[in-house]
Amino acid sequence: MTFMTGHHFLKESDFTPEQWLSFVDLAEQLKKDRAAGKEVQRLQGKSIALIFEKTSTRTRAAFEVAAIHQGAGTTYLDTSSSQIGHKESIEDTAKVLGRMYDAIEFRGDRQADVETLAANAGVPVYNGLTDEWHPTQMLADALTIREHVDKPYSDVVSAYVGDARFNTGRSFLVTAALLGQDARIIAPEGYQPPADVVSLAQGIANETGSRITITDDVDAVEGADAVSTDVWVSMGEAKEVWSERITALLPYQVNADLMKKAPNAIFMHCLPAFHDQETAVGRDVLKTFGLAELEVTDEVFRSPNSVVFDQAENRLHTIKAVMVSTLS
Repeated sequence: MTFMTGHHFLKESDFTPEQWLSFVDLAEQLKKDRAAGKEVQRLQGKSIALIFEKTSTRTRAAFEVAAIHQGAGTTYLDTSSSQIGHKESIEDTAKVLGRMYDAIEFRGDRQADVETLAANAGVPVYNGLTDEWHPTQMLADALTIREHVDKPYSDVVSAYVGDARFNTGRSFLVTAALLGQDARIIAPEGYQPPADVVSLAQGIANETGSRITITDDVDAVEGADAVSTDVWVSMGEAKEVWSERITALLPYQVNADLMKKAPNAIFMHCLPAFHDQETAVGRDVLKTFGLAELEVTDEVFRSPNSVVFDQAENRLHTIKAVMVSTLS
């Protein structure tokens, strides 16, 4: 096993391809050890602070359960149960928590905040998600592709379809470049990654041999081994925003017709997904726009090609790998 004791985990581009793969390799081994009843607790006596400005299901559960498996303790801190951002700055928070905890996880809006934590805490800091990057999700995706696509990463064609402006789309592109993949962002103009992110990914691709395509042509999904997407709308946004976004992105819905262009591809989604009316957002969209499904249809979501729940489980194993690697 390769360890990176003391390292932060803030964004994908902070790592070399070899370092990134070491996390995936370690996660794969930890998953096997857990299944075989042979897991070794390497984090006994460690304490980890979990800061959540944004709520979560998978990220919180993965950090807490991974810590339990490894013998560590956690403290959950949200905006209602701490002074973070209200009476105490991120810098001061980092200096306080860094004296009490062995590591700090942060899930919130600004990448600058998690970077400030890392600069001042004196202990490893983990990015559970910001508006700009989602690196823990990308590790889970990499492990899931390894498990379901029988090819080396350099031969894998990965397509991301939909709104690629923010964390998941950006992280997808940079991670695919790190892994040397044929990376395809398929999104309408105005919904593609910003130029600086494309430039960053292309610089990495020049070193790894990755092929990068940014296009608004859905036919670019042809030949993909993995098709990913993410939500288009969020609770609390104005309905005018929903209307504009749905109009632009509906041609990029991952449905049966789109998947026919890549019949052997696995379908991936970081979740939650709006594929039916079993959520408040789903019911609101149906009532307002007459749409029963958004970024992915229920047919595709529940199809044999869908690996979304394997992805979700792999958040546990890959986050565990990050903590073990940086704290052992």
